[in-house]
Amino acid sequence: MEATAREFNQKSSQILAAAASGEIVTVTKNGVAVARVVPIDDHDVPPYPTDPMGAIDLPDLDLPDLTDEEIEDVLKGMGTTA
Repeated sequence: MEATAREFNQKSSQILAAAASGEIVTVTKNGVAVARVVPIDDHDVPPYPTDPMGAIDLPDLDLPDLTDEEIEDVLKGMGTTA
């Protein structure tokens, strides 16, 4: 199947459905092939962790545990010029 860039813009849902059903769609612009929409299999998609960052090990910095009020006191006045 072939579609112009304009057709792809206007009918992208149908073109994607065609690819999902196994069809290869070549997209052209001014008569020149610029892209190909191809179907993918489960093995084409790499497995990703459910946590976007994966496991993170944070180092122990031996910092004191501060309450919210103590943190607010430290931050008061920061960023202002006096």
